Amino acid sequence: MSAWFEREIVETGRAPLFCFFLGIVLGFLFIRASVRLIRAEVRWWPGNVTQGGLHIHHVVFGVVFMLVGGVAGLAVPDDLVGARSALAGLFGVGAALVLDEFALILHLQDVYWTEQGRASIDAVFVAVAVTGLLLLGLRPAGLDDLQLAGDAELDAGWRITGALLVLVNLALAMITLLKGKIWTGLLGLFVVILLLFGAVRLARPESPWSRWRYRRPGRRPAAKLARAAHREQRFRAPVIRAKIRFQELVAGRPDPPLPPA
Repeated sequence: MSAWFEREIVETGRAPLFCFFLGIVLGFLFIRASVRLIRAEVRWWPGNVTQGGLHIHHVVFGVVFMLVGGVAGLAVPDDLVGARSALAGLFGVGAALVLDEFALILHLQDVYWTEQGRASIDAVFVAVAVTGLLLLGLRPAGLDDLQLAGDAELDAGWRITGALLVLVNLALAMITLLKGKIWTGLLGLFVVILLLFGAVRLARPESPWSRWRYRRPGRRPAAKLARAAHREQRFRAPVIRAKIRFQELVAGRPDPPLPPA
């Protein structure tokens, strides 16, 4: 194991990225365990941080950790790998604390234990997945094409080709995301075939693409909307239920919605 870590992580220069990944995973698990203990009113756990009656959310500590880790990481020389790795780990912990309250930032209100709060868990899962892919050595699609477009030693034809490939990748990613396929779009940044697959397939019924294209008058748009709704119930709904069960296992179950007044 140590030989693999030395060969695949240290020698490839990915030690800071590994520490960031470790920081964001451990930071998220710790803070979720903490808030669940607070929610359960466990006596031996310290509880919320308050100052003069003001509840200080952990996103505040996350911002501080990210600032300290990020700025110090920029100041530390590149040859001090150990120090840069430690600071990257601190930055990862800060990122976990911030993303765990992503829904609070998005809605500008405390929706932590509501259905809207699931957005925070999704944000953490996305960050962990993308960082994990980078840690495995995968490169974002189009990065080589972008380098090709900016290589002054190549002739104009190759540089134009590289620029066009970058634009095509971005267009496919945008279409995939507009069709409501967030995970396909994000993973497609590393595996281009997923972008092509997501861009040509039907959109999810509640996506922006569906609202623009499938809700117009006419038989064909109506048929596409019906097919999209059928696929959503048959294929995606079971996946969503499994994801929600996993989220609740890790992060806790949200409060039931309040009855209408």
